[in-house]
Amino acid sequence: MTRDALSENQQLRRQLSGLIAHARENERISHRFQALELELISAGSFKELIESVLQGYRKTADLDAVTLAMVDPEYEIQRTLRDLGIELADFPDLLFFADASEFTHLIGPLLAPALGRFSIRQHAALFPQPPKPASSVAILPLVRQKGLIGSLNVASRAEDRFVPGMATDFIQRLAAIVAISLENVINNERLKHIGLTDPLTGAHNRRYLEQRLCEEVSRAQRQGHPLACLFLDIDHFKQVNDSHGHQVGDRVLREVAERIKAQLRLSDTLGRYGGEEFVVLLVNANRSTAAVIAERIRQSIAERVFMIDSQDGLAVTLSIGIASLLEYNPAESVEAVTQTLIAHADQALYRAKEYGRNRVM
Repeated sequence: MTRDALSENQQLRRQLSGLIAHARENERISHRFQALELELISAGSFKELIESVLQGYRKTADLDAVTLAMVDPEYEIQRTLRDLGIELADFPDLLFFADASEFTHLIGPLLAPALGRFSIRQHAALFPQPPKPASSVAILPLVRQKGLIGSLNVASRAEDRFVPGMATDFIQRLAAIVAISLENVINNERLKHIGLTDPLTGAHNRRYLEQRLCEEVSRAQRQGHPLACLFLDIDHFKQVNDSHGHQVGDRVLREVAERIKAQLRLSDTLGRYGGEEFVVLLVNANRSTAAVIAERIRQSIAERVFMIDSQDGLAVTLSIGIASLLEYNPAESVEAVTQTLIAHADQALYRAKEYGRNRVM
């Protein structure tokens, strides 16, 4: 073999080795993304899915930032997740928007992926903590039933990572899988939520309430913040049922629950304890804050009659007892503290009844 032929042969071998190495690397990347897709599809909870999207995708695709934006105009998703004990503060890259217009201008009416250079002015809302320097971004719309439910947003320090005109089939496929997986887990979480909700009033049921009380008492003990419990009872509710019938009684219960909810913060919890009794858990609230909220609730019930038909109104009042957890005994179990807190609120309610009802004690 001549020297030129030998040199050409060696060059071809090197090229072949390079192509084989490149093909193997592509195969490894493909396997990693297939594993990620399976992980997304099989996620059994919202928390599991979000961790896969925000952490798994970032690692698999070697990205510098990944955020997930969700459209939640009525705060329904956020309330459901909080009610299920999912701390949204643990996911700073999970963003909620009441109005999709905050990012739809980036993807346009066709809801197509938007790729290009990173701009603080354009992209700050979708990347609260962008990598420095972030050079290129891709905004991937998440669409279900022809409607926009959010966007998957990725950023890289590499200027040529996401450029206009590049093929987007692969990342669009991933966005579609994320959208389907999100819809599935949110529906699953809603079903869990229904199982923990009183069907008549829409408030939480006693099972959920007792579980949440234990969780919040435990958290309060660890973090040292105050916790307050309100025990509420509709005054003379038996007379409502006896005089107007159980259908009117049910309507009163529903409206009482709605008026209570309207006075609460997003972090607070309302539960129907039984019959005409409700319990409210106020997180990070001292005694004076609890008293202000309780009085607001009492006034919202007493100062506006309940319409039982188009003409007749029914006056309804509430009695409310407050108990506050301000000091913690490390030797006392969470369950014991929880039961004591409820018992003290119940005792305060009993005193409110004794002193004439329609009052806060």
